[in-house]
Amino acid sequence: MPDSIHAGEVLASRYRLDDLLTESEGGRFWRAHDAVLHRHVAVHLIARHDSRADGLLEAARNVAPHADPRLLRVLDAEQLDDLCYVVNEWGQGTSLDVVLANDGPLPPRRAAWIVSEVADSLALAHEAGLAHGRMVPENVLLDHHGQVRIIGFGVDAALHGLPPGRRSADLVDVAGLLYAALTGKWAGVSSSQLPDAPTDHGAVLRPRRVRAGIPRALDALCDQVLNDGRSGESGISAAVIAEVLRDYVGDAAGLREPSQDQTTVPWAPPATEATRVVPTVPAVERAEAAGITAPDEPAPTDPAPATPVEQPTQAGMPVFDDERDDVGWVAARSDPPPPPPPFEERPAKPLFAPEPPEGQPARRPREGAGSASSGYWPWEATSGGTSTGSHGAHHTGSGSWSSYDTGTGIDDPVPGRGSIRLALLIGLCLLVAMAALAAYQLGRPDGEESTSESPSSPVTTAPPTPFPDVTARDFDPQGTDGRVENSERVPLVLDGNAATSWYTSSYNQQLGPAGLKTGVGLVLDLGRTRGVRQVDVATLGGPTSLSIYVTGQSPTGVGDLTPVGSATGSGSLSVELDEAVSGRYVTVWLTALPQLDGSYRGTVSEVVVGG
Repeated sequence: MPDSIHAGEVLASRYRLDDLLTESEGGRFWRAHDAVLHRHVAVHLIARHDSRADGLLEAARNVAPHADPRLLRVLDAEQLDDLCYVVNEWGQGTSLDVVLANDGPLPPRRAAWIVSEVADSLALAHEAGLAHGRMVPENVLLDHHGQVRIIGFGVDAALHGLPPGRRSADLVDVAGLLYAALTGKWAGVSSSQLPDAPTDHGAVLRPRRVRAGIPRALDALCDQVLNDGRSGESGISAAVIAEVLRDYVGDAAGLREPSQDQTTVPWAPPATEATRVVPTVPAVERAEAAGITAPDEPAPTDPAPATPVEQPTQAGMPVFDDERDDVGWVAARSDPPPPPPPFEERPAKPLFAPEPPEGQPARRPREGAGSASSGYWPWEATSGGTSTGSHGAHHTGSGSWSSYDTGTGIDDPVPGRGSIRLALLIGLCLLVAMAALAAYQLGRPDGEESTSESPSSPVTTAPPTPFPDVTARDFDPQGTDGRVENSERVPLVLDGNAATSWYTSSYNQQLGPAGLKTGVGLVLDLGRTRGVRQVDVATLGGPTSLSIYVTGQSPTGVGDLTPVGSATGSGSLSVELDEAVSGRYVTVWLTALPQLDGSYRGTVSEVVVGG
């Protein structure tokens, strides 16, 4: 492997190496970026003279036409210079070995579903004459959508120097995946980072002897394939393993069809545990048909239960519990709920006051209201008396007077009287204020103008001022020839002379997404952080497109940056900003160059940055 390969290298003018993920046995595994399709890809690299190079290319070309959505597809494979590389689809998620290391063994139903997906994919590949060759937990990816993706189909085995067509090893390894998912131990034939499964006289211990609570159907499947499959005597295919595991997942979830004479509601469990009728389990039948038998259990010593009494089935809702790996039920209500208590009717209020008893006055003072002369309600008349209240007396029409007293001894003020007084006071204040304003307006001389009514003068902003002491350098992050673009001519864009200029290299292809590069340009150092408001660029040669970036750090690329502005045209191009953008480095990024004599080359005579 050449030592000069490092991050930023571009393979075949397309794949930019970003992150080195692993390095072992002379090979390297990179996360790269496809510049043509703008997506992440996985790249396997080995030296061209490596003995595994031919086998790696052959495995990649054999697997590439195979269609299976669970495989991370082979996208490209080639020998270039001193390298041999294979490009695979990139998948995001967590590999099974990391899941087991972080969370421990999985619940049986979840483990069976994951391995059934792997076994089904292997069955399709074996039918097409292909094999994975190294089906270890590191090559099983659980992506962010919860789906199973298989890494390195055929390619990973070639990178480890294993021969092609290891279909029998796939069967043992897929049973090892189930064993690992149930116990956290590895029992396959290929090498893995997980701890090895315990053995007894050369035979792998059953999963139930390593971890309690594992279903017998899964325990028997692991034992049959792992201990007999190593010698090729199991007689079980990947398709049978997939079917057994799928049947187990369906049975564990309670997904079974009711019999013809059974009138049950879907998802309806029996009413009680004592009345449950055990159905025929397809997973057990299929396992027994394939020669997978669970160990015999001792006969129970308890007396036989009484004959169950059939109860009507109640509709319910399934509740899955991953810790116990069983299905519970939320049963329907058997008895109707009691009715709510009746509402108490409030007594009806009379529309009119009741008639007073015979001989009683029509109006009487309330309790605690005091004498009629000190209360508000004037029910009681005084013969010949005079009122001492502040509002005088009111004649009742019968020769007597009733008092309206509003003195300090009142217990219950008149409703609304305070609000009326407050409103009158506010209205009086408004009238006084309006009268004062009118008098002021009438008394002001005709030539006098209020300063408050004079129109405000517009706020003017000073034009941008060019920054002094600016330096520049050429910027070619995607270049392969030293990443330089006529660096000796860069100072000419800051000399104030339009007759001198800096120009890019000549390209046979226009810049942009379809070209070899998305752009080239210049990076101007302002010396310190400044507020940039305008960038003027003088171009020569024809129409040119450019984008302007303002950053606080010296940029190494523009892929993760957002431009503050852009311009297209010939001659002087100006990018004006509504608000100043703070930064020390201003990048002038040319994205389209004028055509000159059959090639493309950009020319910049002057760059002025103002703020």
